[in-house]
Amino acid sequence: MRTERNLTRRLERVFARLDREPERPAHLDMPRMSRHRVVLLGLTLSFYLAIVVAVLTTSWLVAFDWQVMFFRPYQQWPEIHAFLDYWVVLGQRGPTAVMVMAWLGWRSWRQHTLRPLLMFGTALLLLNVTVGAAKLGMGRAGPHYATLIGSNEMWQNGDIFPSGHTANAVVTWGILAYLASTPRARRWLSAVSAVISLSVGLTTVYLGTHWLSDVLLGWAAGLLILLALPWFEPAVARVEAVVLAVRTRWRTRGAGLAAPAPAPARVPARAPAPAEDGPRSREPVGAARPTSRPSALLAPGPHTPRGERTPVSPAGSRRPATARNPARAATTDPQRA
Repeated sequence: MRTERNLTRRLERVFARLDREPERPAHLDMPRMSRHRVVLLGLTLSFYLAIVVAVLTTSWLVAFDWQVMFFRPYQQWPEIHAFLDYWVVLGQRGPTAVMVMAWLGWRSWRQHTLRPLLMFGTALLLLNVTVGAAKLGMGRAGPHYATLIGSNEMWQNGDIFPSGHTANAVVTWGILAYLASTPRARRWLSAVSAVISLSVGLTTVYLGTHWLSDVLLGWAAGLLILLALPWFEPAVARVEAVVLAVRTRWRTRGAGLAAPAPAPARVPARAPAPAEDGPRSREPVGAARPTSRPSALLAPGPHTPRGERTPVSPAGSRRPATARNPARAATTDPQRA
């Protein structure tokens, strides 16, 4: 029982710490479309186009693709085949997107911003549009479906050029480096994402599911998306502002509907004053009558109930003067004197 209480307290402390002020660094270094980045984008685009032209013209690159396929790496090193079957999952869209989205969702909640999730969604959208269009447009068949030795296998209703596994690995793991909070974290995450994307691409060549040129084009396609992301930062900021404004509006509307109507203030009923035996004294016309204050405005402290107060007899005696008691009529109330 005591252990459960201690565990509950620790969890409460953890969630209380998470609910504090956001930990978004004030010196957050957001990537910008600098001249250096534009140069890298231009070089990567040139490399992308060179690979496409080399495959379309059935150049030496296509011949090298056939040599690698006939080498059959999965038969040369069969002892690592089982491990690489699992390692290639790091390039599949479903598992990697779920893992990275969970991490970025936690960061978005922790830092009170939707930028990590929105940038990841933007990168995946660009990946689907660009890589998907290239796959369907060129329709290259894979090594297992090749029909003519030495051909480029273009427009054969295939969907492997560029390699989706490779491009997805570059974008999915590279977005972590892009969204890093510090330059040091960005360098480390860039190195990790580069190792994963390179190894995933070579694994597809080892398994015989892609040509080597497919992997080269997949690396270039993924890198182009990461380099172009700063252009979409203003649009992501506007979308984030709209989403937060809608959330605030719905919260305000929900709070207004759920709030109960205030109950009217209940004024305590005053006990009726006891009837006096003597005649009431008339007040002169125009005299200001004292206003009774409600009980809520009375000064705090014990008050004497009406029944316990000392009765005050009116001035004079109510009995008429008689011969037996002639002095009663002459006496006066000492309190009125």
